[in-house]
Amino acid sequence: MSESGMSDKAVLSCRNLGKSYEEGPESVVVLSGLQLELHPGERVAIVGSSGSGKSTLLNLLGGLDTPTEGSVWLAGEELSALNEKARGLLRNRSLGFVYQFHHLLPEFTALENVCMPLLIGKTAIPEARERATALLERVGLKHRLAHKPSELSGGERQRVAIARALVNRPGLVMLDEPTGNLDSHTAQGIQDLMLELSTSSRTAFLVVTHDMALARQMDRVWRLEQGQLVEA
Repeated sequence: MSESGMSDKAVLSCRNLGKSYEEGPESVVVLSGLQLELHPGERVAIVGSSGSGKSTLLNLLGGLDTPTEGSVWLAGEELSALNEKARGLLRNRSLGFVYQFHHLLPEFTALENVCMPLLIGKTAIPEARERATALLERVGLKHRLAHKPSELSGGERQRVAIARALVNRPGLVMLDEPTGNLDSHTAQGIQDLMLELSTSSRTAFLVVTHDMALARQMDRVWRLEQGQLVEA
């Protein structure tokens, strides 16, 4: 274990992670004492009922929310020790997000959407376009580069979102219900793509899902119950 609190090969680690909210005179505990570690290429699913705190946990691990207690380490950096700008730069460099709703920018093409994280990170436009094009081809969208989200199917939009999450070559991609709005055939295609990418690029995937078929394809499955992670 390094001084950072992460093992030397971990891409993400949390220690004694907790989150509570004040509601009037009472404190409502959502998460308490969570321990989790992910390594390169590892695939982990977190399942649980609605309202169990899965999205809260994902926001804490991604540095989008601040824990009440404990710490989160991403790529060797403790998130709470960084200011907002530094956290944003670290997320851009080391972390990709995919949501149930793709959150693509409707006025931009598939290629422009995938270029966006690279341009934010100051990558030159020609290199950004080259890398984004290669990744869109890899996810089977070579013929859709110039199409806007409204011109794409649900599965195609989710593939663009996955390409956008991977374009900066992050060590970790977090996915929040990535197949929640897809039919079973399209969902299986997205699952197969995720599994192939985790093997070929050594990207770690952390998936929050109600889809047990997807969860069972991960290396480990954790269930979030009463604010605690229990190995399923």
